Amino acid sequence: MSFTGKATYSAGATLPELAEDVSDLIGIISPHETPLLDILGDPLRAATSTHHEWFEDELLPNRDSIADSSIADPLNDTSFEAANGSRFRIGDQIQIVGSEELILVLGVGGDTLTVERGYAGTTNENLVDGQVINILGNAALEGASKPNTRFTNRIRTGNYTQIFTNAVEVSGTDIAASQLGLADEMDYQKQQRLRELIRDLENTVINGGQPESDQQGSGSVRRSMKGIIQHLSSNVWHSGDSGFPTGGDLDEAAINQMLRQIWENSNGNVDLIVVNGFQKRKINTFTADSRSYTANDTKFTNMISIYESDFGVCRIVTNRWIPQDAALFLDSSRINVLPLSGRSFHFKPLASTGDYESGELIGEYTLELKNEAAHGLIRDLATS
Repeated sequence: MSFTGKATYSAGATLPELAEDVSDLIGIISPHETPLLDILGDPLRAATSTHHEWFEDELLPNRDSIADSSIADPLNDTSFEAANGSRFRIGDQIQIVGSEELILVLGVGGDTLTVERGYAGTTNENLVDGQVINILGNAALEGASKPNTRFTNRIRTGNYTQIFTNAVEVSGTDIAASQLGLADEMDYQKQQRLRELIRDLENTVINGGQPESDQQGSGSVRRSMKGIIQHLSSNVWHSGDSGFPTGGDLDEAAINQMLRQIWENSNGNVDLIVVNGFQKRKINTFTADSRSYTANDTKFTNMISIYESDFGVCRIVTNRWIPQDAALFLDSSRINVLPLSGRSFHFKPLASTGDYESGELIGEYTLELKNEAAHGLIRDLATS
């Protein structure tokens, strides 16, 4: 026999007699994760000025190149031009990269080197304009006077702080009314706006730039920080450059070439490869040809999280704020995101002139990226 008593459906489609059943959790669909900031962590110190500075130094270079297109006898000439003659001293043993011949420097006049070819019984090989010269070391004479002093100058570099703000304003009625899914509308708005600011901070740390003039800022010029991509110049690889991946696809050859280039140019220890989702899928295909399964396997795994090469172990980080055609290679020990002292993200209540509560979320941060040659960037990768 069917039920004939009062049932919930008797109240009609709008269910006016029933209490609402609403979850006390609010789901957020918008992306707000900050994987790079999470990995870098909190800095050990804060910036103390709107222009945060640091010093960088390097050793005297032990490489140069031939800069002489008029070598008459490449096999036997005992004099040629170098790109930077100041890098050489009398008594240096040098060797052309890729050659077995040893050469001894007998004289340095400006950029002109006078040399002994076939030193130590080695066989002469042709000298070619543009070849890289490796300076092995200097052989000093016993009892000789000290050589001329040589040194490098420390470089003072820096970045400006950028102010991030968001406003919050909630009516008195909204604060007083009972809310579904939250206890306090004001606190909820603070949390939402803070998520947005932290998201924007990560995006700016990666992609941000500075104005060409008045970088300190003024009443009409907004002060902004220079992001990671804008900092890099030494190890930047674009489509069309020599050795760029065929078709522009990110592959192991491209990654190894960049890691090798950074290793050759610096003592950087790259431990992060940061890519967008599209390039992460490209990296995941590196092991596709060697992947095997048994008849009992019920789980399919197609993900590479760590890339280990001769030049270090790198964590692969997927970051939605990286340009889709780019791959960043970072030494995280040389990167910090610092707040200006006393200006990390905080809420500042503002005076109300009516029936509402208002305030402002404020934070001022800068990026400290040391030794840009210890990092790398590949651009113009294929995105389809």
